[in-house]
Amino acid sequence: MPEAPDILSPEFNADPYPAYRVLREHHPLLWHEPMQSYVVSRYEDVAKAFRDPVFTSNNYEWQLEPVHGGKTILQLDGREHARRRALVAPAFRGDELRERFEPLIERNAAELIDEFRSAGQVDLVEQFARRLPVNVIVDMLGLDKADYGRFQRWYTSIIGFLGNLTQDPDVVADGLRTSEEFAAYLIPIIQQRRENPGDDLLSRMCLAEVDGTRMTDQDIKAFCSLLLAAGGETTDKAIAGVFRNLLAHPAQLAAVRQDRTLIPQAFVETLRYTPPVHMIMREPAEDVTFSGGTVPAGSTVTVLIGAANRDAEHFANPDDFDLFREDLDTGNAFSAAANHLAFALGRHFCVGALLAKAEVEIGANLLLDAMPDLHAAEPSNETGVFTRGPDALRVRFSPVAA
Repeated sequence: MPEAPDILSPEFNADPYPAYRVLREHHPLLWHEPMQSYVVSRYEDVAKAFRDPVFTSNNYEWQLEPVHGGKTILQLDGREHARRRALVAPAFRGDELRERFEPLIERNAAELIDEFRSAGQVDLVEQFARRLPVNVIVDMLGLDKADYGRFQRWYTSIIGFLGNLTQDPDVVADGLRTSEEFAAYLIPIIQQRRENPGDDLLSRMCLAEVDGTRMTDQDIKAFCSLLLAAGGETTDKAIAGVFRNLLAHPAQLAAVRQDRTLIPQAFVETLRYTPPVHMIMREPAEDVTFSGGTVPAGSTVTVLIGAANRDAEHFANPDDFDLFREDLDTGNAFSAAANHLAFALGRHFCVGALLAKAEVEIGANLLLDAMPDLHAAEPSNETGVFTRGPDALRVRFSPVAA
């Protein structure tokens, strides 16, 4: 039997997919001593950890709560979770998303593209993918985009805290410092919006009420911190991932260029093939059995999304990027009925999935308009263990006037 790979090794960071195969086939349940966590990698086991109500998100008490400065929607269950979700979810779906935020996404994407459309070359990671989701979130909240540098530093620090698998004290200290800085910045603005609300998401969260309950200042600050980190980091890597995968498969890029209705399929296949989030943790409230054995109640379980999404028991030719594959449900891909695992499943399915879809679709369409003949200027690499995506994506194209 092959030795279990170390998911914290440099080799794993360079290319985790061969290690995922070894884990699925030979070590489906693995105790990882440095992380003090059980690791599961098969599709059915990961889906079980998301769907089965025995699994809690109590791990976020140490993994997220300190850096967000309060409980987020990810930590709540039952009626409390339903109430909080009802307060924030309407902004991320339906008419609210289409009428209010899609024009905002389009404007922000166009502004970024205008900065490089005449240059003939661009790093899509640095000059577009990292900036668009943060700019959109800041606009949604009615904050000042001049503070972009601070927002990006804050969300990078929060993601670093979340993915601090060995509890490096310097990463912990940086995350706690970020929590204090973000609170000092945002709490006074929240208090101002309560007194003088505007037409923005932050004001509506200040005024929203379900069952006679409003969110506290700390609740709103924690949700904005989560929105900035989760919405920024994951959409950033999703946009870059879609283009990296298409550039590596020219025939599929040509098909998408000709038929833009294929963009959602390219996005969904990217979520399966190279998901922005590769692992999430859960904690079972009682002993639970997986393929490889039993995990005791109260243990930390690390579920490997990146491994499960390439499980050959669930997807044909899982190591091939194929936006035309028939075993991936594009129609339900942005709902809790999805059969990829990139947004989790069940009651904690990502509340911002449709916002991410809108950002990727609008951004990709505008980029293809501005760069009809784009091609890779140099090879790109993926990096990251907890979250993962291209470190750069330099492309060249024939300049197109605005």
